[in-house]
Amino acid sequence: MALLRQRDVHNPSMDFDLRPVDRQRETIAAEITRRLLAYLLSGKISPGERIPSERKLSETLGVGRSVVRESLKSLTVLGLIEVRQGDGTYLKRTDSELLPQAIEWGLLLGAKRITDLVEARHHLEVLLAGLAAERRDDDQLAEMRRCVDAMAQASDPDDFVAADIAFHFAVASAAGNQSLLQIMRSIRGLLQVWISRVMHAADSTRPTWEEHAAIFEAIARRNSRAAKAAMEAHMVGATKRLETTLEAHGASANEAVISGAGNG
Repeated sequence: MALLRQRDVHNPSMDFDLRPVDRQRETIAAEITRRLLAYLLSGKISPGERIPSERKLSETLGVGRSVVRESLKSLTVLGLIEVRQGDGTYLKRTDSELLPQAIEWGLLLGAKRITDLVEARHHLEVLLAGLAAERRDDDQLAEMRRCVDAMAQASDPDDFVAADIAFHFAVASAAGNQSLLQIMRSIRGLLQVWISRVMHAADSTRPTWEEHAAIFEAIARRNSRAAKAAMEAHMVGATKRLETTLEAHGASANEAVISGAGNG
């Protein structure tokens, strides 16, 4: 498959291609990931089509296979590609709202940016829970209850994930701050990937449900301090579950580009 020069889909004024990079060692993986991302989104590969092999990419880009492998892991966890054992790596889809946000949030620029995003998202969720407890109305509380009940009754991980995400956005909406709600919306695609990854690997959804139930009860009581404490506990528990899931799949949090940032 020819790896042709394409226009950067995010900035048409900038050229990109898959030729060898000339960067310091610590930035090579991030640069390779950006180039692969732009190439996969260029339209030259259709969803379901196999991408060049790890060996071919390594030769074309002029970097070691370990660097290519690290970049492919990142794109796999982001939900863009799928590795089929013994058959190759395939493009999954190009319509994910996650992808432009991945660039915007700097997820592909190294561990420091990842840590910054994790910290920001953690504090954002805690802040939103406290505000929701102070400002929620009865209809908003009813929506949160519906989400918690749906989580308890979910018969499969996908149903649980949908209710989990809906709960977090119900809390964000009840907080009554449109700027904070927009920030949450900008990472919705990431939340989908993170939560889904954990829930599909989990032995039980009960710990996650219990954490959400505690948040709901505090908001229902209009106890801002308790709501923030409950959300804090959920963020800590979610981080541990995500790290455990990534380790079980042979990828460190930083290699997966989502160090400790998940829910579930």
